[in-house]
Amino acid sequence: MPEMPEMATYQKWLTRTVVGQMITDVEVNREKSINVPVVEFKAAVQHQIVTEVSRRGKQLLFHLANGHMLLLHLMLGGWMYWGTEEDAPDRTKQVILSFSRHKLYFIGLRLGYIHLHDQQSAKPILAKLGPEASSINADEFKKIAKHKRTMVKPFLTNQAHLSGIGNCYADEICYHAKMIPLRTIDSLSSKELAALHQAIAPTLQAAADAGGYMSHPFTSSDRLTGGMNSKLYVYDREGEACFRCGNPIIRQEASKKNVFFCQVCQH
Repeated sequence: MPEMPEMATYQKWLTRTVVGQMITDVEVNREKSINVPVVEFKAAVQHQIVTEVSRRGKQLLFHLANGHMLLLHLMLGGWMYWGTEEDAPDRTKQVILSFSRHKLYFIGLRLGYIHLHDQQSAKPILAKLGPEASSINADEFKKIAKHKRTMVKPFLTNQAHLSGIGNCYADEICYHAKMIPLRTIDSLSSKELAALHQAIAPTLQAAADAGGYMSHPFTSSDRLTGGMNSKLYVYDREGEACFRCGNPIIRQEASKKNVFFCQVCQH
Protein backbone atom coordinates (compact mmCIF):
# COMPACT_ATOMS: atom_id res chain seq x y z
CA MET A 1 0.00 0.00 0.00
CA PRO A 2 1.42 3.42 -0.91
CA GLU A 3 2.52 5.39 2.15
CA MET A 4 3.67 8.96 2.68
CA PRO A 5 6.88 8.68 0.56
CA GLU A 6 5.01 7.12 -2.37
CA MET A 7 2.23 9.70 -2.26
CA ALA A 8 4.76 12.51 -1.90
CA THR A 9 6.48 11.19 -5.04
CA TYR A 10 3.17 11.15 -6.89
CA GLN A 11 2.49 14.69 -5.65
CA LYS A 12 5.75 15.89 -7.19
CA TRP A 13 4.93 14.28 -10.54
CA LEU A 14 1.35 15.55 -10.56
CA THR A 15 2.41 19.09 -9.72
CA ARG A 16 4.63 19.01 -12.82
CA THR A 17 2.06 17.45 -15.11
CA VAL A 18 -1.55 18.31 -14.23
CA VAL A 19 -1.48 21.47 -12.10
CA GLY A 20 -2.63 24.38 -14.23
CA GLN A 21 -4.09 22.03 -16.83
CA MET A 22 -7.75 21.58 -17.80
CA ILE A 23 -9.47 18.21 -17.50
CA THR A 24 -10.88 17.84 -21.00
CA ASP A 25 -12.63 14.51 -20.56
CA VAL A 26 -13.58 12.04 -17.84
CA GLU A 27 -14.05 8.29 -18.20
CA VAL A 28 -15.34 6.12 -15.36
CA ASN A 29 -15.13 2.38 -15.98
CA ARG A 30 -15.87 1.30 -12.43
CA GLU A 31 -18.62 3.19 -10.63
CA LYS A 32 -17.58 1.78 -7.24
CA SER A 33 -14.34 3.75 -7.51
CA ILE A 34 -16.28 7.03 -7.14
CA ASN A 35 -18.83 8.17 -4.56
CA VAL A 36 -21.47 9.92 -6.68
CA PRO A 37 -23.32 9.04 -9.90
CA VAL A 38 -21.11 9.16 -12.97
CA VAL A 39 -23.12 12.01 -14.48
CA GLU A 40 -22.62 14.13 -11.37
CA PHE A 41 -18.93 13.25 -11.20
CA LYS A 42 -18.34 14.25 -14.81
CA ALA A 43 -20.33 17.47 -14.51
CA ALA A 44 -18.23 18.61 -11.55
CA VAL A 45 -14.84 17.58 -12.94
CA GLN A 46 -14.89 17.97 -16.72
CA HIS A 47 -13.56 21.29 -18.10
CA GLN A 48 -12.12 22.22 -14.71
CA ILE A 49 -8.52 23.34 -14.16
CA VAL A 50 -6.50 21.54 -11.50
CA THR A 51 -5.20 24.37 -9.31
CA GLU A 52 -3.22 22.29 -6.81
CA VAL A 53 -2.41 18.74 -5.74
CA SER A 54 -1.93 18.47 -1.99
CA ARG A 55 -1.31 15.52 0.31
CA ARG A 56 -2.80 14.49 3.64
CA GLY A 57 -1.27 11.31 5.04
CA LYS A 58 -1.65 8.58 2.43
CA GLN A 59 -4.23 10.56 0.44
CA LEU A 60 -3.92 13.08 -2.37
CA LEU A 61 -6.31 15.92 -3.03
CA PHE A 62 -6.81 17.33 -6.52
CA HIS A 63 -8.13 20.87 -6.03
CA LEU A 64 -10.31 22.14 -8.88
CA ALA A 65 -11.02 25.71 -9.94
CA ASN A 66 -14.73 25.39 -9.10
CA GLY A 67 -14.01 24.64 -5.44
CA HIS A 68 -14.49 20.89 -5.69
CA MET A 69 -11.73 18.42 -4.95
CA LEU A 70 -10.96 14.82 -5.78
CA LEU A 71 -9.86 12.81 -2.77
CA LEU A 72 -7.66 9.90 -3.87
CA HIS A 73 -6.77 6.91 -1.72
CA LEU A 74 -4.95 4.20 -3.65
CA MET A 75 -5.28 1.63 -0.85
CA LEU A 76 -3.81 -1.78 -1.71
CA GLY A 77 -2.71 -2.23 -5.31
CA GLY A 78 -3.70 1.17 -6.70
CA TRP A 79 -1.36 3.24 -8.87
CA MET A 80 -1.34 6.02 -11.47
CA TYR A 81 0.14 6.46 -14.91
CA TRP A 82 0.54 9.62 -17.00
CA GLY A 83 0.83 9.19 -20.73
CA THR A 84 -0.99 8.74 -24.01
CA GLU A 85 -3.15 5.98 -25.40
CA GLU A 86 -0.09 4.74 -27.30
CA ASP A 87 2.05 4.07 -24.21
CA ALA A 88 -0.67 3.35 -21.64
CA PRO A 89 -0.19 0.13 -19.61
CA ASP A 90 -2.21 -2.84 -20.79
CA ARG A 91 -4.21 -2.88 -17.59
CA THR A 92 -7.81 -2.12 -16.65
CA LYS A 93 -8.21 1.57 -15.90
CA GLN A 94 -10.97 2.30 -13.39
CA VAL A 95 -10.94 6.08 -13.96
CA ILE A 96 -9.28 8.16 -16.68
CA LEU A 97 -8.85 11.94 -16.62
CA SER A 98 -7.88 13.41 -19.99
CA PHE A 99 -5.78 16.55 -20.34
CA SER A 100 -6.02 17.04 -24.09
CA ARG A 101 -3.70 14.39 -25.61
CA HIS A 102 -2.26 13.18 -22.31
CA LYS A 103 -4.25 11.16 -19.82
CA LEU A 104 -3.99 10.36 -16.13
CA TYR A 105 -4.87 6.71 -15.62
CA PHE A 106 -6.03 5.38 -12.25
CA ILE A 107 -5.30 1.67 -12.14
CA GLY A 108 -5.90 -1.07 -9.58
CA LEU A 109 -8.63 0.77 -7.68
CA ARG A 110 -10.30 -2.39 -6.42
CA LEU A 111 -10.14 -1.18 -2.84
CA GLY A 112 -8.99 2.35 -3.57
CA TYR A 113 -11.16 5.24 -4.67
CA ILE A 114 -11.27 8.75 -6.07
CA HIS A 115 -14.13 10.61 -4.43
CA LEU A 116 -15.68 13.97 -5.27
CA HIS A 117 -15.96 16.45 -2.41
CA ASP A 118 -16.29 20.12 -1.67
CA GLN A 119 -14.52 21.86 1.20
CA GLN A 120 -17.27 21.08 3.71
CA SER A 121 -17.80 17.41 2.89
CA ALA A 122 -14.05 16.74 2.95
CA LYS A 123 -13.51 18.24 6.41
CA PRO A 124 -14.93 15.39 8.56
CA ILE A 125 -12.99 12.81 6.54
CA LEU A 126 -9.67 14.60 6.90
CA ALA A 127 -10.40 15.42 10.54
CA LYS A 128 -10.22 11.71 11.38
CA LEU A 129 -6.55 11.66 10.47
CA GLY A 130 -3.86 12.20 13.05
CA PRO A 131 -1.04 14.73 12.60
CA GLU A 132 1.43 14.24 9.78
CA ALA A 133 3.98 11.67 10.88
CA SER A 134 6.73 13.42 8.93
CA SER A 135 6.39 16.69 10.83
CA ILE A 136 5.03 15.86 14.30
CA ASN A 137 7.08 17.42 17.11
CA ALA A 138 8.39 15.55 20.14
CA ASP A 139 5.87 16.91 22.64
CA GLU A 140 2.88 16.09 20.46
CA PHE A 141 4.28 12.62 19.78
CA LYS A 142 4.69 11.93 23.51
CA LYS A 143 1.16 13.15 24.16
CA ILE A 144 -0.32 10.78 21.57
CA ALA A 145 1.78 7.86 22.83
CA LYS A 146 0.90 8.42 26.48
CA HIS A 147 -0.87 5.46 28.12
CA LYS A 148 -0.96 3.49 24.83
CA ARG A 149 -0.58 -0.25 25.36
CA THR A 150 -0.59 -1.33 21.74
CA MET A 151 2.50 -2.67 20.00
CA VAL A 152 4.80 -0.15 18.34
CA LYS A 153 3.97 -1.17 14.76
CA PRO A 154 0.16 -0.93 15.08
CA PHE A 155 0.63 2.36 16.91
CA LEU A 156 2.70 3.81 14.06
CA THR A 157 0.32 2.58 11.36
CA ASN A 158 -2.88 3.77 13.06
CA GLN A 159 -3.88 6.74 10.89
CA ALA A 160 -5.87 8.26 13.76
CA HIS A 161 -2.61 8.50 15.74
CA LEU A 162 -0.24 9.49 12.95
CA SER A 163 -0.99 9.86 9.27
CA GLY A 164 1.29 8.61 6.52
CA ILE A 165 2.98 5.50 7.93
CA GLY A 166 2.10 2.00 6.75
CA ASN A 167 3.52 -1.50 7.06
CA CYS A 168 6.78 -0.90 5.22
CA TYR A 169 8.00 2.26 6.89
CA ALA A 170 6.84 1.25 10.36
CA ASP A 171 9.39 -1.59 10.17
CA GLU A 172 12.03 0.72 8.71
CA ILE A 173 11.46 3.32 11.44
CA CYS A 174 11.82 0.68 14.14
CA TYR A 175 15.05 -0.52 12.56
CA HIS A 176 16.55 2.96 12.73
CA ALA A 177 15.27 3.37 16.31
CA LYS A 178 16.93 0.01 17.15
CA MET A 179 13.78 -1.50 18.62
CA ILE A 180 11.64 -4.50 17.78
CA PRO A 181 8.25 -3.44 16.36
CA LEU A 182 6.52 -5.98 18.64
CA ARG A 183 7.38 -3.99 21.77
CA THR A 184 4.45 -2.21 23.38
CA ILE A 185 4.41 1.56 23.56
CA ASP A 186 3.98 1.57 27.35
CA SER A 187 7.11 -0.59 27.72
CA LEU A 188 9.34 2.04 26.12
CA SER A 189 11.55 4.21 28.28
CA SER A 190 11.58 7.97 27.69
CA LYS A 191 14.86 7.56 25.83
CA GLU A 192 13.43 4.81 23.61
CA LEU A 193 10.29 6.81 22.88
CA ALA A 194 12.46 9.77 21.89
CA ALA A 195 14.53 7.50 19.63
CA LEU A 196 11.36 6.24 17.96
CA HIS A 197 10.15 9.78 17.32
CA GLN A 198 13.56 10.88 16.03
CA ALA A 199 13.62 8.02 13.51
CA ILE A 200 10.29 8.89 11.86
CA ALA A 201 10.98 12.05 9.84
CA PRO A 202 14.43 11.07 8.48
CA THR A 203 13.17 7.62 7.45
CA LEU A 204 10.17 9.01 5.61
CA GLN A 205 12.15 11.84 3.99
CA ALA A 206 14.91 9.52 2.78
CA ALA A 207 12.29 7.24 1.24
CA ALA A 208 10.52 10.17 -0.44
CA ASP A 209 13.83 11.46 -1.82
CA ALA A 210 14.52 7.99 -3.24
CA GLY A 211 11.11 7.80 -4.95
CA GLY A 212 9.39 5.39 -2.56
CA TYR A 213 8.98 1.68 -3.17
CA MET A 214 6.21 1.66 -5.80
CA SER A 215 7.15 -0.66 -8.67
CA HIS A 216 5.06 1.01 -11.38
CA PRO A 217 6.57 4.11 -13.08
CA PHE A 218 4.43 7.23 -13.29
CA THR A 219 5.47 7.95 -16.88
CA SER A 220 7.47 6.19 -19.59
CA SER A 221 10.48 8.37 -18.68
CA ASP A 222 10.14 7.94 -14.91
CA ARG A 223 13.46 6.88 -13.35
CA LEU A 224 12.60 8.03 -9.81
CA THR A 225 9.62 5.97 -8.68
CA GLY A 226 10.62 2.75 -6.93
CA GLY A 227 14.14 3.88 -6.09
CA MET A 228 13.62 2.94 -2.45
CA ASN A 229 13.18 -0.77 -3.25
CA SER A 230 16.92 -1.43 -3.16
CA LYS A 231 17.45 0.74 -0.09
CA LEU A 232 15.09 -0.89 2.41
CA TYR A 233 16.85 -2.13 5.53
CA VAL A 234 14.42 -4.76 6.83
CA TYR A 235 11.05 -4.70 5.08
CA ASP A 236 10.50 -7.78 2.90
CA ARG A 237 14.12 -8.90 3.47
CA GLU A 238 13.45 -12.11 5.41
CA GLY A 239 16.59 -14.25 5.62
CA GLU A 240 18.88 -11.58 4.20
CA ALA A 241 21.75 -10.14 6.22
CA CYS A 242 21.16 -7.14 8.45
CA PHE A 243 23.17 -4.20 7.12
CA ARG A 244 24.13 -3.23 10.65
CA CYS A 245 25.18 -6.49 12.30
CA GLY A 246 25.09 -9.14 9.58
CA ASN A 247 22.54 -11.41 11.25
CA PRO A 248 19.50 -12.58 9.23
CA ILE A 249 16.36 -10.48 9.11
CA ILE A 250 13.40 -12.41 10.45
CA ARG A 251 9.69 -12.17 9.73
CA GLN A 252 6.92 -12.66 12.24
CA GLU A 253 3.20 -12.13 12.03
CA ALA A 254 1.35 -9.81 14.40
CA SER A 255 -2.23 -8.62 14.07
CA LYS A 256 -2.38 -10.43 10.71
CA LYS A 257 0.48 -8.32 9.35
CA ASN A 258 4.07 -9.27 8.57
CA VAL A 259 6.71 -7.69 10.75
CA PHE A 260 10.36 -7.62 9.63
CA PHE A 261 13.25 -6.90 12.00
CA CYS A 262 16.69 -7.96 13.21
CA GLN A 263 16.40 -9.70 16.55
CA VAL A 264 20.07 -9.05 17.36
CA CYS A 265 20.54 -5.30 16.95
CA GLN A 266 16.92 -4.32 17.53
CA HIS A 267 15.91 -4.65 21.15
